[in-house]
Amino acid sequence: MDFHVTLSGRGDLGGQIYRQLRAAVLDGRLRPGEALPPTRELARRLEVSRNTVTGAYDRLVAEGFADSRIGAGTFARLGDPGRGGRRGAPVGGAVRPRALWAGATVPTVRFLDDAPEYDLRAGLPDVRLFPYEAWRRLTTRELRAAAMGTGMHGDPAGHAGLRAAIARHVGLSRAVRTDADDVFVCQGVQQALDLIGRVLVEPGDRVAVEEPGYPPARELFRSMGADVVGVPVDGDGLRVDALPDDAKVLYVTPSHQFPLGMPMTLERRLALLDWVRHRDAVVIEDDYDTEFRYGGRPIEPLQSLDDTGRVLYVGTFSKVMFPALRLGFVVAPASLHAALRAAKYVSDWHSSTPTQAALAAFIDEGLLARHIRRMRREYQARHQRIAGLLTRDFAGVLTSVPAEAGLHLSAWAAAGVDVRETVRTARAAGVGLYPLSRFRTADGPDGLVFGYGAIPLQRIDEALHRLRAAVAFA
Repeated sequence: MDFHVTLSGRGDLGGQIYRQLRAAVLDGRLRPGEALPPTRELARRLEVSRNTVTGAYDRLVAEGFADSRIGAGTFARLGDPGRGGRRGAPVGGAVRPRALWAGATVPTVRFLDDAPEYDLRAGLPDVRLFPYEAWRRLTTRELRAAAMGTGMHGDPAGHAGLRAAIARHVGLSRAVRTDADDVFVCQGVQQALDLIGRVLVEPGDRVAVEEPGYPPARELFRSMGADVVGVPVDGDGLRVDALPDDAKVLYVTPSHQFPLGMPMTLERRLALLDWVRHRDAVVIEDDYDTEFRYGGRPIEPLQSLDDTGRVLYVGTFSKVMFPALRLGFVVAPASLHAALRAAKYVSDWHSSTPTQAALAAFIDEGLLARHIRRMRREYQARHQRIAGLLTRDFAGVLTSVPAEAGLHLSAWAAAGVDVRETVRTARAAGVGLYPLSRFRTADGPDGLVFGYGAIPLQRIDEALHRLRAAVAFA
């Protein structure tokens, strides 16, 4: 690979070359066995004699930092490939982040290299059952020269075909009232929330979120300078009577409350819409996981009940396809179209055009609907198995929260159960799952969240057997 060498002045040019190459070997930027630039090429680039470069290389070889192979070249010898060039990187520094970010951390437990043997973590689909051959065919087609065209930047609002396909999909499957012009494609729900916050939230504005609720949404709005307030939920969903009067934006999961799982009743949804209408507020409706419903009547989205244009509907393909896809969408009223397009443009211009085009075809060819039907049957069997085992084996220890959709179940812990110690002991036994306290900021009852998207049906019994043995009491 190309290697950057800087020469200053006219003295000790060979020594400068030697020291910079030696530093690169020691800190791992040049890995063991990696070729140094040919002497003739490096001499030409640096405008020095070839003998100057050869002398520096000879010194590296003599001191054990490189090997010379006749007819092949000179190769690094002692580098540490795990160090990633840290020796030469800045240490410390005078620049400091805003106070909000000074102690910020990213939860690594959801990342690829940390999967437990029995994975009951919430929010993960079963990527092993995705139709990769069909997806590969579609993405390959979009990466051909004829499909790429000029290969230039696309519309910040998204690929026209995908916007139309999403409008049809949510219109048919969720009765969302929309057309392609209302749809804005983004990098998952998290960017959807970021775009909405950019165009609606001023520093100091009050934003209401569910308590317990989705932590990344809470942290995102807080990073924008909003005053984020948790609003309690009960068996009917968000408590409208507990909303702060001055809330400007509300973030809710009415069809399948995250993380508890119950839907917001029709009476409560109508009360919420009446509340925002009288207070000139806005609702962000996150309709995650609703493709997977296993019983009861479908829950009508807030967006389809809204007649004032105050509900922004957000969705993602991470749960129905795979998280690495990073494609989601916002359905917004016409009054926000120009602002959202501009916000997307200044954020990252646009999402990957070939991937959007492939997803449009995936929807239009019926492949998404077919995959959802298949996965709905699979997840329903897992849902029923976990619910049955909780009733049979955890009586007096856990009480399930009724839920008829999604990729997880929640359960309240009985008094005396040490939930944090149970989670820690279960992880040591190979079972990974989350406590309910992970999703709340205020004190309150604790419990466990059982995700079943990433665990095969045949492994659920052993997972819950290990968990039962790990239950700890205070």
